[in-house]
Amino acid sequence: MAQRVFLHIGAPKTGSTYIQNVLWGNADTLRDRAGVLVPHSLYAHDQAMADLRGVAWHDPDSGWTWDRLAAMAVAWPGDVVISSEGLGAATSEQAARAVASLGGAEVHIIVAGRDLWRTLPSMWQQSIRGRSTWRFEDFLSAVEHGRYQAFWDEHTADRMLRRWGDLVPPTQRHLITVPPAGAPHDTLWQRFAGVTGIPDGLCTVAAPTANVSLGAAEVELLRRVNQALGDLYPHRVPYQRVVQKHLVDAVLKQRANALRFGIGADRAAWVMAVAEQQIETLRAYPCQVAGDLEELRPVAIPADGPTPDQLPETKVLEAAIDTIVGMLGHAESLDRPVEPPPVNPFIRLRNRAAGGVKRRLRNTVTFGTRVTDPAERVPGARPRA
Repeated sequence: MAQRVFLHIGAPKTGSTYIQNVLWGNADTLRDRAGVLVPHSLYAHDQAMADLRGVAWHDPDSGWTWDRLAAMAVAWPGDVVISSEGLGAATSEQAARAVASLGGAEVHIIVAGRDLWRTLPSMWQQSIRGRSTWRFEDFLSAVEHGRYQAFWDEHTADRMLRRWGDLVPPTQRHLITVPPAGAPHDTLWQRFAGVTGIPDGLCTVAAPTANVSLGAAEVELLRRVNQALGDLYPHRVPYQRVVQKHLVDAVLKQRANALRFGIGADRAAWVMAVAEQQIETLRAYPCQVAGDLEELRPVAIPADGPTPDQLPETKVLEAAIDTIVGMLGHAESLDRPVEPPPVNPFIRLRNRAAGGVKRRLRNTVTFGTRVTDPAERVPGARPRA
């Protein structure tokens, strides 16, 4: 039976992809040298999470359910790490089921928190890249005035800890704060490793792969494309396979994305007030903090440029034309024949020699002879009836 199971439940946009890259990039080392199991694959964790939550995009053909992943965790004799930023969106009932399914293991809940000034624009853009169509101002207004409770429930550390953390003792609840810009690239991993007891220096920790943010013009263009799609390429797999792959990754992310944007100075006071409230709530909540709650307070709020809603139509049109040109180049690259890899000359000589041997054997054994039964080639053997 597993000794400890660490459930890393998000939130989204808090460096979870970076943490997961380190975990799976060092999975063999963690298992063999530290006795820490990261079960199977990121895909398995994602599908198990989708099964637990009962979301429409769970693929039943994947074979991965929450119970199957939990059984693998329980069967391991050491520590286990399960990571999916989608787990944080589970209901109280689903979270209770997940913890109960891990039997008598010591379950730890890990939540990561990030300041709202960075979280809100990132979450809106993530929703657009997930096929949403709402304008940035509509998103912010819904969050500000309580019409989009899912944001607070699924993306803020205090509410996620209430649903999940209350299921385990205080010593098994962990909050990791996302370090500010400019911190050493491995700071977040060091905090995560400290929580899970992974020995320092055991894992190879590369610099995080940049998750390119789209500029104001590019994300507004994508939003309008989503509107125009209608029923084409529904969420989640069809959209990722076509739109995400061939439009977002291949073209939009390759642009300069120069027009950056944020919440806007007119909402600075509101964001600061909410951040203070969250910090006080978390300060009073009994849990283990890796990092500093002060990192959840926005600092040096910049004067942002125009939001996607405020862009002149000419900027969106320019982005659209450049994107069409980029997609033409992408389409042309897909039509180019794939060059076969160069053949090692020693392999070519070996293949020629082997071919010569085969020809000589064929000429010696079968030339001019009908061979239908191996027994016919053995003197005295009795052919099959």
